[in-house]
Amino acid sequence: MNLVDRIKGILLQPKSEWAKIDSEPGDAGYLLSNYVAVLAAIAPICTFIGTSIIGVGGVRIGIGLGLFRAVVVYVLSLIGFFVVGYIIDFLAGTFGARKNLQSAMKVSAYAPTAAWIAGVFNILPALSFLAILGLYSLYLLYTGIVALMRPAANNALIYTIAVIICAIIVWVVILAIPVMLFGMGMMM
Repeated sequence: MNLVDRIKGILLQPKSEWAKIDSEPGDAGYLLSNYVAVLAAIAPICTFIGTSIIGVGGVRIGIGLGLFRAVVVYVLSLIGFFVVGYIIDFLAGTFGARKNLQSAMKVSAYAPTAAWIAGVFNILPALSFLAILGLYSLYLLYTGIVALMRPAANNALIYTIAVIICAIIVWVVILAIPVMLFGMGMMM
């Protein structure tokens, strides 16, 4: 797998890219080291640069705190990849989809691609609102669930919504951890 080709494929031609992904081996360790670990680093690194080096309205957080926050958010993102993959697999039976942990991990790894790439906008705080473009990942999640988990046609959208709700809960908890540890300054 070529990383750049995979990113372009999943963003520009998701349906055909999911078909390629479905035929590939994809254990969680491989996905983590060859895709997730790289892309999940984009937002924390760019946020560190934007908040600790460039600053927001002339205000910057300290380099040490910024680095520590970036590491915490990065590690929690990697954990989130696993948790969401298990959620996708766990919910499969409820919606008439095939239970297949490898496929669920593939969906969990590749669906957030748009959100991870959109994290690059955090490098310039004035442009960070453009990270909303990462919502395209919701469509990628839907197409990934349809292609890899194969739910009954009438359950695909409901399955996706259930995964989104569970993922939101997971990410709220994940993002709350740095806030609880370091206060609102962590979220700048």
